[in-house]
Amino acid sequence: VNGIEIYSMKIDSKVTSRFAHNVITSRAVNRGNVSKEVFFDVELPKTAFITNFSMTIDGVTYPGTIKEKEAAKQQYEKAVSRGQTAGLVKASGRKTEKFTVSVNIKAASKVTFELTYEELLKRQFGKYEMFIKVKPKQLVKDFEIEVDIFEPQGITELDAEGTFITNELQNTIKKTFSGKKGHISFKPTLDQQRTCANCSRSVLDGDFTVRYDVKRTTADNLQIVNGYFVHFFAPTNLPKLSKNVIFVLDTSGSMHGRPMEQTKEAMLKILDDLKEEDFFNFILFDSEISTWKETLIKATPENLDEARKFVQHISTRGLTNLHGGLMKGIDILNAAHEENLVPKRSASIIIMLTDGQPNVGISSTQEIEREVKKAIDGRYPLYNLGFGSGVDYSFLEKMALENKGLARRIYPDSDAALQLQGFYDEVSNPMLIDVELNYPENEISDLTSNRFKHFYDGSEIVVAGRFVDSNQNLLTVDVRGEGANDPLSYTTQQDAQQTAQAFQEQQYIFGDYIERLWAYLTIEQLLEKRITATGEEKANLTAEALALSLKYKFVTPLTSMVVTKPEENEEGIADKPTEVLNMYPKNLLSKPGMCMVYAKLLFIVKLISIEQFFITKSYGQSSPVSHRYASPPTWYTSVDGDPHFIIQVPRKKDAICFNINENPGTILNLINDSVTGITVNGELIGDKRANSDAKIQNSYFGKLGIANKQLDLKMSITPEKITIQNGDEKIGFTWLDSVTLQQAGLTLVINRKKNLVLSMGSGTSFVVVLHQVWKKHPLHRDFLGLYTLRSDKLSEQTHGLLGQFFQPIDFTILEIHPGSDPKKQDATMIVKNNELVVTRGWQKDYRRDPKHGTDIPCWFVHDNGAGLIDGVHTDYIVSSLF
Repeated sequence: VNGIEIYSMKIDSKVTSRFAHNVITSRAVNRGNVSKEVFFDVELPKTAFITNFSMTIDGVTYPGTIKEKEAAKQQYEKAVSRGQTAGLVKASGRKTEKFTVSVNIKAASKVTFELTYEELLKRQFGKYEMFIKVKPKQLVKDFEIEVDIFEPQGITELDAEGTFITNELQNTIKKTFSGKKGHISFKPTLDQQRTCANCSRSVLDGDFTVRYDVKRTTADNLQIVNGYFVHFFAPTNLPKLSKNVIFVLDTSGSMHGRPMEQTKEAMLKILDDLKEEDFFNFILFDSEISTWKETLIKATPENLDEARKFVQHISTRGLTNLHGGLMKGIDILNAAHEENLVPKRSASIIIMLTDGQPNVGISSTQEIEREVKKAIDGRYPLYNLGFGSGVDYSFLEKMALENKGLARRIYPDSDAALQLQGFYDEVSNPMLIDVELNYPENEISDLTSNRFKHFYDGSEIVVAGRFVDSNQNLLTVDVRGEGANDPLSYTTQQDAQQTAQAFQEQQYIFGDYIERLWAYLTIEQLLEKRITATGEEKANLTAEALALSLKYKFVTPLTSMVVTKPEENEEGIADKPTEVLNMYPKNLLSKPGMCMVYAKLLFIVKLISIEQFFITKSYGQSSPVSHRYASPPTWYTSVDGDPHFIIQVPRKKDAICFNINENPGTILNLINDSVTGITVNGELIGDKRANSDAKIQNSYFGKLGIANKQLDLKMSITPEKITIQNGDEKIGFTWLDSVTLQQAGLTLVINRKKNLVLSMGSGTSFVVVLHQVWKKHPLHRDFLGLYTLRSDKLSEQTHGLLGQFFQPIDFTILEIHPGSDPKKQDATMIVKNNELVVTRGWQKDYRRDPKHGTDIPCWFVHDNGAGLIDGVHTDYIVSSLF
C-alpha cells in the first residue's frame, strides 16, 4: 500500500496453564524510491498487558522501555514541546485496544516490528477463549497464526474459528490436540487471502478465536514451580443452587425507544430461563419508584406469564432516581431472607441496568455508594450494567466492586439485547456460595483473592501465591463452600515433583510462567481494589501494583512504555487506556442518536419530532396516568461567523433561523441549569482588525467558561490553555498535552491539538474543539467550538441561548407573500404565542463542506431573534465567565 509492502506477519501464541504469551511480528519493506512512513497497527484484548515492543530498521533495534508514568513524564513533555509525541495505545471497540506506531524508512529499507503481550485466559460457559484481531490491511506473502497450548491436566476439546473464514479458508485452519498438548495454525496463501480471484483487497479482517477446555478428574488442580503456585478450582457435576434475582431497571425518559425495546427483549428471554425453584422481582426507577410485586415471587408458570405481561407494558418517563430504585431492591431482598421467604441454600443477586446518572432523590454518588454498601452488608453481589456512553461508569464499577460484583458496559448497538442476555447467562447458574480456598498462613505470602461469594457453572476460580520459602515443594489446601444440598469441604495436596512430572514437555513452556501468572493476577486485583480504596490504603495499593508492573515489565494504568524512534530520537508513549475513554466517540457527527450541540457562534439545533405526552399504565392503578415528558432531542451543528442560530424541526420539514450580533468582549450565557448547577458561558473575540467592507464584524468564541456548583468546579478554556479550579486547587494544561484526568465526579480527556472531553457527575459531557488558523492570517484568529453530549441529563429548567432549545419547539407559517426583496418571500409565523414577520432565506451548514458550506433554507426571524428566544438577546449577556 502506497509503496509499503508488509511481506510477513506472524502471530505466535504460547499458552501454558491458561496463561498466554503472545508475540506479533510484522516485517515491511519500502518498495518506493523515496522515504515513506510505515505503520504498525494492531488490536489487543483489553484484558492483556503489553510487556515488550521493539522495531528494527536496517539491523538497528529501537526498544521500548517500561517506566513509571511519572518518571516517563519528563521525556513525554519534552517530546510534546517538539510536537512529536503521540499516544500509541487507544481504546478500540468492545474487547480491544489499538496499538499504533509509525516510522519513516528510506527507499528499499526494511523494518521489523515486534510486540509482546500477556494475559490470563478466563473460563466462561465451560471453555477458555483466546481472541486475536486479524486486520493486516493488505495481502501478506507470509501470514501465519500459530498457537501452542500446554495444559498439565490434559486437553479435552480444542476449536478455532474466524469471523472472516470462508469455505475455502476453512481448510487452512489446522488443529491437533493429544494429551496435554494442542496446536493450531492458520497460514493462508496470497490467493486465499484475496476477496476475489483478481482482487488486491484482503479477506483477512475480523476476529480469530481459539476455544478449549481441560480434563477434570478432580474439582481442582494445583501447580507448584520455582517457589510459586497456582490453584485452579472448577468443580463439575454439582447440583445447581436456586437463585433469587432482583432486576432493577432504569425507565427514565432517556431509555425511551430502542434502548427500552432491547431491554424488554432481553428480559423476556431471561424470564424463559428462570427455573420454578427460582425467585425474582422487578424494580423500575425513573422520577418515581415502582415494583412489580412487593416481595420476591416464585418463578411458577403462572407468575412468569404475569411477569411477561408486566415487562411488555414497561414505559419510560421522567428523570433518574437510581438511589431509590436500588435501595428498594435491596430492601425486598433483605426482607425475603429475614422472613425466610427464600430457601436458605440459595444464591441472591441484584442486577441493575441504567443509561444515565442519578439526578432525583439522592444524587451524590458517594452517598449512594455508602448507603448501598451498608444495606447489602456483604450478603450478596451487585452487578451494574451501564447502557451506552452517558453513564458514570467509574461510579457503577466502584459500587459493584464494593459489593462483590462487577460492572459491565452494554453497547447501544443492534445486539444490545444479546449483550444483556449474555451477561445474565454468565451468572444464571450458581453452583456454590461462600467459597473459601485456605492456605497455611505461615507458608504463603502475597496470596491473591481466595474468598468468593459465588461460583458459577462453566467458570473457574484461580488463586496464586508465593511461598515464604522458595524451596518449599509441598502445599495443602483446605476448600470450603456451600452447595445446593450440602456443604462442600475437603483438603487437597500437591508437591512440586508431581508438577514437574506433568511438565516434561519443556518446549511448550515459556520460562517463569507461574510467577508471571501470579504477578498478572496480583496486579489486576490490586488495581481493582484501588478503585474502591481511599487515602493511605489507595497509596499503598498503588505503590504495590506499580512495583510489580515495573518488575515484570507490564504496561498497566500505572506505567508507560516509551518508544524511541530514529527520527531525531522522536518518542511515543504507550499507556494502558482506562474504560472512561470509551465514552468519547471516534466521530462526533457520525452518531445520530447522540445528543450534542456545537456552538462556535453558528448554532444549528436539530430537534427531533417529539410526542409531548405519553400515556403509561402502572400496574395496580385503576386508570392510566398521563406523564409529561419530552424525548431527548438530537442536535447537529456547523459553525462560522456571527451567532447564526438554525433550529430545524423535522416534523415540519423546515427550519427557523436568526442572528445575534454583539461586540467582541461580550460574554453570552449559553447554558444555565439551576438544578444540576451547570452553566456554560462564552466570550466573543473579533478579527485582528475590522473589515471595512462589512457592516457587521465577524466574531467567534475566544474563551469558554464551564462551571458546576455541585462539584465546586470552574473550567476556563482558551485556544492557548485549559485551566481547572476545583475548590482551592488549580491545575493548568496546554493544547500540546495529551491528558486523562479523573477525580470524584469529573473526567477530563485532552486529545492533543484537537479537542477535550469533560464529563461531570450529572451525566453531562462537553467536548470543546480547537480551531486553529494560519498564524500569519491577516484577519482571523484561533477560536473554540463547543459540543454538549447527553444534554438530556440536564433538567427541564435548563435555559440560555442554547439551553432553551433543548426543549421541543413548534411553529405555524401563514400568509406567505412577496417580500421587499423580490427573491425572498415574507410570511407570518406563529411561535411561542407570538406573531412574527419572517423572511424566507438561507443559512450556511458547514458540516460536509467546511470551506464553502451548504445552503439551508429557513424562515428568518428578524431583530436578534425577538419573539423566538425567551426575552431579548441582551438578557443573555453576563458580566463574567463565571
